[in-house]
Amino acid sequence: MLIDRRGRVLSVSVADAKGAELPALRAGENRLAGYHLLHAHPKGGALSKGDLSTLFLNRLDAVSVIEARNEGQPGPVHTAHLTPPGTVGEEEDWRILPPVPVYQIDEFDLGAQVAALEEEIARASRTREAKKDRERALLVQIDQGEFDAEERLEELGELARTAGAEVVYKELIYRRNLKPGTLVGAGKLEELTSKAYHLDADLLIFGQELGAAQAREIEAATGLKVIDRTQLILDIFALHAQGVESRLQVELAQLRYMKPRLLGAGAQLSRIGGSGGSAAGGAIGTRGPGETKLELDRRRINDRLSFLEKQLEGVSLRREERRKSRERNAVPVVSIVGYTNAGKSTLLNAFTHAAEEPRRVLAANKLFATLRPTSRQGYLEGIGPVVFTDTVGFIRDLPKDLTRAFRATLEEIGDADVLLHVVDAASPGADTRLDAVNRILEDLGFVEMPTVVALNKADAAEPGTLERETERTGGVPVSALAELGLGELKEALADAVSAVQRQELAEREEAREVAAQYR
Repeated sequence: MLIDRRGRVLSVSVADAKGAELPALRAGENRLAGYHLLHAHPKGGALSKGDLSTLFLNRLDAVSVIEARNEGQPGPVHTAHLTPPGTVGEEEDWRILPPVPVYQIDEFDLGAQVAALEEEIARASRTREAKKDRERALLVQIDQGEFDAEERLEELGELARTAGAEVVYKELIYRRNLKPGTLVGAGKLEELTSKAYHLDADLLIFGQELGAAQAREIEAATGLKVIDRTQLILDIFALHAQGVESRLQVELAQLRYMKPRLLGAGAQLSRIGGSGGSAAGGAIGTRGPGETKLELDRRRINDRLSFLEKQLEGVSLRREERRKSRERNAVPVVSIVGYTNAGKSTLLNAFTHAAEEPRRVLAANKLFATLRPTSRQGYLEGIGPVVFTDTVGFIRDLPKDLTRAFRATLEEIGDADVLLHVVDAASPGADTRLDAVNRILEDLGFVEMPTVVALNKADAAEPGTLERETERTGGVPVSALAELGLGELKEALADAVSAVQRQELAEREEAREVAAQYR
């Protein structure tokens, strides 16, 4: 039976606690649901795990179980109620009262207990709101046997912090086979809900990409806002987009991500038209069934996608003109590529002595600080003027929508004479990040381009790790921030550019000889 605070029986169900008819809506963040669930255990026994989970997940005032004896007489009554957030100990989510005979059940003042508990919840909430200036997030990375699962969880934490969230808890969950609806199962979701309750978290971030139905099911089970890694990266891009081109590309990627995740309710949705769906009435042009809201949303997204793609085509044409101008001037181009937050922008500033605005490029210790290609002129001994181009940072498993949106930007890499691949040598997993960048370059068709590897942050790297990476990659150890090793790196770049120029000269000579033979 479901009983309200005035003692009225609202519903009677033949089911266990999880199957009881419960209201779909809760009373609010600082209040309990306002209902007391009372049921019997025909085979006896105290409160079960399912009873307590129902109490916690639905924020019930209390849940009580009456043990049934063999002859059908009522046995002891077991009651539990929630505890305030922040409670520690074995009963951190709920408090189980000692069992009492059925005739003593009225001696417990449930109303006073509920009032005191709601007052405590409200006071704790006011205190946390006064202190909280960022969303508090739980992170979940599922380990399906990957060797770098822990590193992926750490990277997810960096992404969350870059997006402005405060990471209060993170967990690596091993699952060989994922659950179809919730990935991790109902029991694990209950644990995460409990963590969120006591840590005052309101955001749950998954390292795996979630389908729309999965995200909706997890949100319904936990009551938290749920996003995945792709959505988090898109949010960071939207946060850091500065130029017109970057904003257009980010919006394009977000709309492409959103479009397949639009969900409608079919015939339940209202339809436009003065006739309300009837073909008999309404103004001219509005008769007939009209469009569902889902169809309207899709059409608007398609229209916006077409507009953004045309805008980006214009941007690409202007960029193409700039590239042709550089080619006419015969100025060598070095494209700086690498994993996000490897220090590419800092290295560009060091190369071009752009210490102050307006030549200074934004360099920050966060992921995806640079979203648009930035070119600055520098100088290499023996070569002369050189254009250095800073590109958007790469990341493993780059979302497909982002790759498509930034393809025009990334394709500019192919116009470079030499690639400067910057690797963060001070962070664990430098080799896996280098391989991730190489896979993206291979997908774009640039893996065979002349490349110089810069092992950045060498002053903070472990000597053994730095030596191993230097031997493995043939890279040059540098520190862009401390301006160490830049001379050696410039020499390596000058040698690479010279080799490219000699090859181009040889190809032109060969072409002239072939043309002369035909003449």
